[in-house]
Amino acid sequence: MPSAAPSATQAGALEYLSLPAAARLIARVGVLECLRGVEQAIEADFRRWPEFSKTARLAQPTPDGVIELMPVADARHYAFKYVNGHPRNTRLGLPTVMAFGAIARVDTGAPVFLSELTLSTALRTAATSVMAARCLARPDSRVMALIGNGSQSEFQALGFVGLLGIRSLRLYDVDAAATRKLMRNLADVDVELRACASVAEAVQGADIVTTLTADKTRATVLQGELLRPGMHINAVGGDCPGKTELDAAILRRARVFVEFEPQTRIEGELQHAAPGSAVTELWRVLVGQAPGRRDAAEITLFDSVGFALEDYSAMRCLQALGRAHGLLESLALMPALRDPKDLYSLVREARAGTISA
Repeated sequence: MPSAAPSATQAGALEYLSLPAAARLIARVGVLECLRGVEQAIEADFRRWPEFSKTARLAQPTPDGVIELMPVADARHYAFKYVNGHPRNTRLGLPTVMAFGAIARVDTGAPVFLSELTLSTALRTAATSVMAARCLARPDSRVMALIGNGSQSEFQALGFVGLLGIRSLRLYDVDAAATRKLMRNLADVDVELRACASVAEAVQGADIVTTLTADKTRATVLQGELLRPGMHINAVGGDCPGKTELDAAILRRARVFVEFEPQTRIEGELQHAAPGSAVTELWRVLVGQAPGRRDAAEITLFDSVGFALEDYSAMRCLQALGRAHGLLESLALMPALRDPKDLYSLVREARAGTISA
């Protein structure tokens, strides 16, 4: 899978992946192959975790949702993501989550890539879930409960079916129309689909339970008494302060794995946990510093809130794919000046009608 480093195409211009171009790219390459490439890029970057300057994302809560900025950098590149989470947006005809991001060179500060990150976020979230499950779920896992069948559910389903061998999906959402939508979109996928009437029905017999709900509340979507030995819980929906999905008892019964502990403490299911409770950052499992699943009976929990490094990895992968398929545009966002001290020359050229397009 292409993973070339970002680079500007010309002075004053940067490469741009629009949302329509991203959709065409994913359709052309295939969702599964995009997920595979993004997973590989995320794993490669997690394996060099200490090389990155990391910080918890900056969140601005609002009465209706949250707006966040997510930065990360290494010695070559600085990347950020802008993302919102507004659960009531669907009533207005808007997605719950919308995002864009950029990569810049550290040595000059020049942006080299600008990208939509709404579709890309769905890819990177599913790819991260799959990467974690490779380490934490039982290798013989074949049944997954998918609780929450909204906008990202197809990507989670396709990732677990195509990359981890799930053969049966048990689906539940408080909105039955969302489940019907998911089943229509997966109609051509070689997997058993079962619409369930409750969380308890969906979870019964599941090897993996993925919670992917959107309400900005301290919800208890999954009760502790539903856990069974050997389960892996992939908790995706609790991703901002005041928003959770799991019974606090689950945190006491499961071994907990996270992306970046300082961020998860304030945003994830760890909001339930006592300060200093034992957790393992996933990168340590990938590089062999900590064990993943230790036996077939252990209950594991990936408390996934989404981290900026995953977005950098996804942008890097999709930029390379977009370039290879001729789907990137050149965007004149930064000034290209004959004299770098003469910014006013752009105004003079515009008045004279000589400014380049």
